Amino acid sequence: MTARDWLEAARPHTWANGFAPVIAGTGAAALTGQASIIRAIPAVIVGWFLVIGVNYANDYSDGIRGTDDDRSGPFRLTASGLVQPYGVKHAAFVAFGVAALA
Repeated sequence: MTARDWLEAARPHTWANGFAPVIAGTGAAALTGQASIIRAIPAVIVGWFLVIGVNYANDYSDGIRGTDDDRSGPFRLTASGLVQPYGVKHAAFVAFGVAALA
């Protein structure tokens, strides 16, 4: 189990789903002169870690239900057996915790 495996399981191609609303909101605020980098940065962190947490939670949930057993797409930590389900669930909660603290 490597850091690269964890990064791949965090599904970087989905991270824009966390950034886009913040960028749109900050852009809208800028039109009214209300944009604040002090608010935008924590919001980006929250959005980013919520998406990562959801991706790990989905990996965990699909893995324990057997949904990913015959998966032909990108690998999943739980279904591949690289990480025990508890470890993936723990990673999801850590990501949600980081989002909550941001």
